[in-house]
Amino acid sequence: MATDTAKLVDQLGSMTVLELVELKNALEEAWGVTAAAPVAFAAAPGAAPAAGDGAAEEEQTAFDVVLNSAGDKKIQVIKVVRAITGLGLKEAKDLVDNAPNAVKEGVAREEADSIKSQLEEAGAGVEVK
Repeated sequence: MATDTAKLVDQLGSMTVLELVELKNALEEAWGVTAAAPVAFAAAPGAAPAAGDGAAEEEQTAFDVVLNSAGDKKIQVIKVVRAITGLGLKEAKDLVDNAPNAVKEGVAREEADSIKSQLEEAGAGVEVK
């Protein structure tokens, strides 16, 4: 079993980000689960606010990835949007055509940065909020 696990780790390590996204989408569909990161609540219900002179700044844990422009390579951007979101061709094209639009909302910083880099590689103008 250990050698099978090592082979799987090697295979996953050699896959591109887009291939990994396709794998994630296929597993979600096949098993009926979602790989979305859990969203942390800012405060528990009924919890008293923190005492102090000013409101303490809370670290942002959920980010929105916003497509500002498609750039010169609109078709490549549509392909990346489809891979990231799992949208159909028409929906992904509408999202890209009607920029600025949110591609993903409420994701972790690492995922937001990954999505941003994928879209920028395709030539899109992207912002993480």
